[in-house]
Amino acid sequence: MFPITGGGGFTPGIVFNPSAKGVAYARTDIGGPYRLNADDTWTPLLDSVNNSNWHNWGIDALATDPVDTERLYLAVGMYTNEWDPNPGSILRSTDMGNTWQETVLPFKVGGNMPGRGVGERLAVDPNDNSIIYFGARSGHGLWKSTNYGVTWSNVTSFTWTGTYFQNSSSSYTSDPVGIAWVTFDTTSGTKGSPTPRIFVGVVDTGKSVFKSEDGGVTWAWVSGEPLYGFLPHKGILSPQEKTLYISYSNGAGPYDGTNGTVHKYNISTGVWTDISPTPMASTYYGYGGLAVDLQVPGTVMVAALNCWWPDELIWRSLDSGATWSPIWAWNGYPNIDYYYSYDISNAPWLQDNTSTAQFPVRVGWMVEALAIDPFDSNHWLYGTGETIYGGHDLLKWDSSHNITLKSLAVGIEEMAVLGLIAPSGGPPLLSAVGDDGGFYHVDLNTAPSQYFHDPTYSSTNGIDYAGNKPSYIVRAGSSSTLPTVSLSTDYGLTWSADYAASSSTVPGAVALSADGDTVLLMPTSGSPLISKYTSSFSTVSGLPPLAVIASDKSNNTVFYGGYAGSFYTSTDGGVTFTKQVSLGSSSAVNAIRAHPTIAGDVWASTDTGLWHSTNSGSSFIQIGSGCTAGWSFGLGKAANTTSYPVIFGFFTVDGVTALFKTEDKGVNWQIISDAAHGFGASSANVGNMVRRAQWQSTIVNSIWDYDIVNRYHSINVVIQIDFHDYNYI
Repeated sequence: MFPITGGGGFTPGIVFNPSAKGVAYARTDIGGPYRLNADDTWTPLLDSVNNSNWHNWGIDALATDPVDTERLYLAVGMYTNEWDPNPGSILRSTDMGNTWQETVLPFKVGGNMPGRGVGERLAVDPNDNSIIYFGARSGHGLWKSTNYGVTWSNVTSFTWTGTYFQNSSSSYTSDPVGIAWVTFDTTSGTKGSPTPRIFVGVVDTGKSVFKSEDGGVTWAWVSGEPLYGFLPHKGILSPQEKTLYISYSNGAGPYDGTNGTVHKYNISTGVWTDISPTPMASTYYGYGGLAVDLQVPGTVMVAALNCWWPDELIWRSLDSGATWSPIWAWNGYPNIDYYYSYDISNAPWLQDNTSTAQFPVRVGWMVEALAIDPFDSNHWLYGTGETIYGGHDLLKWDSSHNITLKSLAVGIEEMAVLGLIAPSGGPPLLSAVGDDGGFYHVDLNTAPSQYFHDPTYSSTNGIDYAGNKPSYIVRAGSSSTLPTVSLSTDYGLTWSADYAASSSTVPGAVALSADGDTVLLMPTSGSPLISKYTSSFSTVSGLPPLAVIASDKSNNTVFYGGYAGSFYTSTDGGVTFTKQVSLGSSSAVNAIRAHPTIAGDVWASTDTGLWHSTNSGSSFIQIGSGCTAGWSFGLGKAANTTSYPVIFGFFTVDGVTALFKTEDKGVNWQIISDAAHGFGASSANVGNMVRRAQWQSTIVNSIWDYDIVNRYHSINVVIQIDFHDYNYI
């Protein structure tokens, strides 16, 4: 086992089945769906995803069938802009997600787009469960299936498509968010016939809540809806009260929101009531996550979206929103009364142990997922941008007003892994991750106790080690106040800021010279930079921006680069680079790896295959034997001391794109992945030269420990990365 546990990424949706005790699911934006187990752990449901359908790990909506409770539906797709060329799909399962069938939609789905926390966009009719509705993005409107999700058609009578978009600065932010949620009124209709009353929330700043009274034949705006220019994030029915609760924010989320309201709509009387915990005039956040207790009518919970400072707010009401109690409250600034304690034993790294941490553990942020178990009023869950919290003592909120927040995300991690190294003589692994900095992994069976700190980066973009001094490590990361490059001489256990950089130095990929004296930095924007002996960074000559970079692990003065199918070498410590060769007809160099002990022995993967040089890139040979494309790869310890290292990676061999290994420099290939473990689109991997193992991180699924002898180990973590980061190591 190789646990980090605790999450590490955004969980925008958590859904309990209202009819089957203990059945619940979570969806992540780029990490796939998960099913809750009885011991509070989670089981991933789409580990089979591979390079051909990596976009299916973007989950924009989820619905669990209240009638046939083993049926499960997902709306999948990663992006609606040009980053993802693939159409979206509806996945359907009749066995709680163990197996799937797919219907491809005529448009894209955006599981990692703005507004991914609204919902749920998918809903199953509780009276006729062959009927399912899906609210699409990008102006595609409302869709309906009448055969359990096999085929879909547009509901042409529903004409409100949701025109709001975040801003026009990019194709990512300018796409309309679309329809937010579909909610059936379970108090209307009879079993066996379509539910007559259906509510739909649309992401618009004007009229945004609509209903049908005739099973979706005709639709109308819900008269009296407050029109403050806010967007309806959630629409949750309290059937015993015949009340629809709605959370509004002035942003689509998950990061924005500076104002909003919580309203309830009395279905019987048609009366709207503002029940916001904070008056509009006093708030600096909107509202997102929303839940009702189906066992206790009138019990409501709502989360701010987003109260970034000092911490996220969650409120609870026992009187249908007339009064609220918060999870924390000011007691004369700067004093705070905390009405909770933490149990983060599953993920101790969630606590910031640095001396400068103002709030070492946070209630969270980006709380769009909030749910109360319909069979257990003590059991609740909510998703943040980093983990899933919750507990089993929620009713103490109402008695002693003190609960335990527990990290309940074992098995549902989605760290954005941007780099992996395994320096000889050091810990088994060092990982660079987005949002959570990175980790020094002492024990692969135990969650790390702390992420990298001093300096602390919100994300670590790149990490490397010195081949001749493997205890020397460099990392580059994001900070608004500290130098964006830091150095370590003890394998990453402690760090010091590299003042050759500043907080304005753009971080990116890094390569460290074999002697540990020189840092080559490839910023995510701008020209490559070089620094020797921690002197100020200067611009590199001859190497294009955004090139893939690496250092020779034996020759102290040699660095390598690759860009647009060409290979570059520097022999003067990275000051100047010279284009050596074009790698055949390649148009992209995806990764470069140097032999850990032989100077000048270097490999490059491109869109045409795998290439090998033994003279520091002056010439290359292309590896034959059917390898026609390569992405990230690594070198691992050979079977004996006389053999060449094993090469692991994500390659296309004989027309199959998967994880492969070769123990004879590409003469013969063996596939690593299988039908149950597709590994998505591989992004970062590295070999371990101490034991015969290789670490593999994928687009959104895992860091896997693959033992050459025993095959890969079972792993209970899910770690994710955006597909733009193919070139990070």
